[in-house]
Amino acid sequence: MTDFVGFNKIARYSRECVITEKIDGTNACIFIGPDGEFLTGSKTRWIVPGDDNFGFAKWAHEHKDELLTLGPGRHFGEWWGRGIQRNYGLTEKRLSLFNTSRWCLHGETPKVINGPNPKVVKYQDVLPACVGLVPIVTTGLFTSYLVTDALCILSVGGSLAVPGFKNPEGIVIFHIAGNVAFKKTFDKDDQPKGVAE
Repeated sequence: MTDFVGFNKIARYSRECVITEKIDGTNACIFIGPDGEFLTGSKTRWIVPGDDNFGFAKWAHEHKDELLTLGPGRHFGEWWGRGIQRNYGLTEKRLSLFNTSRWCLHGETPKVINGPNPKVVKYQDVLPACVGLVPIVTTGLFTSYLVTDALCILSVGGSLAVPGFKNPEGIVIFHIAGNVAFKKTFDKDDQPKGVAE
């Protein structure tokens, strides 16, 4: 007899979301195994110095001791800056992780993370100094108005990742209850990635 598979629970639309600036770089992944195994990846494959993606693997292996403090797991982010996509006027490359709830920047005071059990108090982990976070534009109930407001903030004020840079790419909307992310860009938002003009 075939195993029964139930229908997944449907998340409610009107729940909290976090809207971050979408940085125009390249996807990066750091994998740390429970035994200390250390791997670096792009969006589609494992990479190593010499078979790299814009120098990310080389940089990560040079900062391995610091990055190991992230702890076991897969840590996803954007590798961006000099020589990658928009460049943002930077003279260096940077790594900014996506999980803005779990982490706080080096030198900041960790905040309480809201979890399923309000009796269990959990705080954010602190990033090593060599790692950043994608900037939060706004948070609130998931509505089209909140998305429009976030786009207006960046359209008027420019990038939050690099203040003064006036050509941000767009936003990423993370719907917490649905555990799903959406992106909205200022340019070519109606076209699939890689479609020529």
